[in-house]
Amino acid sequence: MAQGNTIRILDGSTFVVSEDTGDIEATTSEPTGMFSLDTRFLSRWVLTVNGERLNALSYDDLQYYEARFFLVPGVATHYIDAKLSIIRERTVGGSFHEQVTILNHDEKAVDLEIRMDAGADFADLFQVKDEIVNKKGELYAEAEPDRLRLGYRRGNFQRETVISSSQTARYDRNGFAYSIHLEPNEQWRTEIDVETAALSQTGRDLRMGARPHGTERPALAQDLEEWIAAAPKVSCECQHLARTYQRSLVDLAALRFSPLSLGGQSLPAAGLPWFMTMFGRDSILTCLQAMPFAPGLARTTLRLLASLQGTRFDDFRDEDPGRILHEMRYGETAAFEEQPHSPYYGSVDATPLFLVLLDEYERWSGDVALVRELERECRAALKWIDEYADLAGNGYIWYERRNTDTGLENQCWKDSWDSISYRDGRLPGFPRATCEVQGYAYDAKVRAARMAREFWDDPAYADRLEREAAQLKERFNREWWVEDGEFYALAMDPDGRQADVLSSNIGHLLWSGIVDDDRAERIAAHLVGPRLFSGWGVRTLAEGEVRYNPIGYHNGTVWPFDNSFIAWGLRRYGFAEEAATIADGILAAARYFDGRLPEAFGGYQRALTKFPVEYPTACSPQAWSTGTPMLLLRTMLGIEPHEGHLSVDPRLPVGMGRIEVLDIPGRWGRVDAFARGRLELNKLAS
Repeated sequence: MAQGNTIRILDGSTFVVSEDTGDIEATTSEPTGMFSLDTRFLSRWVLTVNGERLNALSYDDLQYYEARFFLVPGVATHYIDAKLSIIRERTVGGSFHEQVTILNHDEKAVDLEIRMDAGADFADLFQVKDEIVNKKGELYAEAEPDRLRLGYRRGNFQRETVISSSQTARYDRNGFAYSIHLEPNEQWRTEIDVETAALSQTGRDLRMGARPHGTERPALAQDLEEWIAAAPKVSCECQHLARTYQRSLVDLAALRFSPLSLGGQSLPAAGLPWFMTMFGRDSILTCLQAMPFAPGLARTTLRLLASLQGTRFDDFRDEDPGRILHEMRYGETAAFEEQPHSPYYGSVDATPLFLVLLDEYERWSGDVALVRELERECRAALKWIDEYADLAGNGYIWYERRNTDTGLENQCWKDSWDSISYRDGRLPGFPRATCEVQGYAYDAKVRAARMAREFWDDPAYADRLEREAAQLKERFNREWWVEDGEFYALAMDPDGRQADVLSSNIGHLLWSGIVDDDRAERIAAHLVGPRLFSGWGVRTLAEGEVRYNPIGYHNGTVWPFDNSFIAWGLRRYGFAEEAATIADGILAAARYFDGRLPEAFGGYQRALTKFPVEYPTACSPQAWSTGTPMLLLRTMLGIEPHEGHLSVDPRLPVGMGRIEVLDIPGRWGRVDAFARGRLELNKLAS
């Protein structure tokens, strides 16, 4: 997967970021290397011929798990006279495999010295991100007759990289080399394997049994073919929509992450390069987006999150009984509690969203057994909402980190330090409550009431949850409404003062259903109005607010995932035209990113830029951006489960043309959905 001058390939929890020559030289400007389990297992991987570095003629981004590099010796100006060419073919599938082929195009025989410099700093991904690699343990390198073993040991924490070759090589502590002789038009090839190991005290590799896709290219190709074959088929007149859907489907396959405890089952990791691990919020929202296309991801996600639900009070991890985790890490800094992600619970939305996902999954799948299996965890999550999350004692969900050294300051989805502000630009004190989380809590209680009544055989509990949800909705609409702006406040401070800025969060309120019907039209108007809607999508913060910045991470950029849930919310309240407007903008933006929507892009007006402006450090691919086209398809076609069946109520953007979504899986078996967009006015006139 190419981005800038770097090539990214990945499979599950393993990914490689290299230069366009295939070389890896760890730098602070780009997280280059081979990474797995939040550890860099290769930080140097440089191929030379007769001591000379190579230059790229071209590279092929074949699939998410493989790449091919076509190289020649020397600098770019010498390409024409190159007498040698080198092909590097690379596959990542739990481990790392590279085939190197040297071709002699000269009329004379040549003797060549081929060398691969290899090194591993075993940097924790957090250290790479912070640009500070400070190892406290012992690095070692052992050159054996048939392999090179690179390792790191700190107490019981041990990681190793083992390199071997199909051709006989001379190994030393810094790499390995070959001396070869090639006749005219002859070629030479070697297969290089790089295996990684996370060793326990007994020497057992903790990763054994946790590699879902195998290490051979045919197995990876077969896995991808089966994944695509199982998903609904999308056919449409709008070709860029078809390409975007296909790209999303493949990227979602690439982002499947299989934690050590799952034994081959997978859930969506959050994104490359920094977040190739299990998250609460990100994985849940991605599962909701992908429900009509890959519902099985939700089951795995729910069961794993339930198994790691909080059970105690732990200030270091911000853990409470019943709380759903935010993030899980497997690297050195987590192992030695230098940061709290083992797991870390510092999010306030993952817990209500867990309940939302379970109910939505049952509505689609009819998997009553899972709802009954997770009853205890659901009750614990509801207790957390009522007791442990209500820090101010007024019925809302609040957050304030207890780990002030490494915990997240903002524990909502807009988790950057300056994302929550008053209209004058000041930042509120703590604890804070954000509006969308109250909507999630409302939705969670409504959905939990259904599960309690229909599956847990507890109608009294269902009645209580419905009363509490109705009371929350009434109070929220009374206390969070900004009268002079006619929208809901972004947040509330501990004194009950509103963070009275116009933000994209109000769209999530429509999705949750907490908005009073008589206010929904005004909210819809804001969402597609000039202050929030850029033409490409809804900005995170409205133009004109003091902290507005079109390239501010949560203060003016456009987040595709955010827009997908906003569009879904607009459809819920009957604003199909507005939902189609947002879908049209986001899908148009996808064309400029080759069908792969990034984490975020600039909030500049569409008329000003003519193309969406890239955000420099956005993750790509990123799970909930990958899921965005899927949820937009659901929204545009009005695909919803209804009384055990699938209903379809399409409303496409003008000019979208015909769309077919075939073999949508669910409790109904597999069904098809069809829609045709309206023609543009000038076409109607002609």
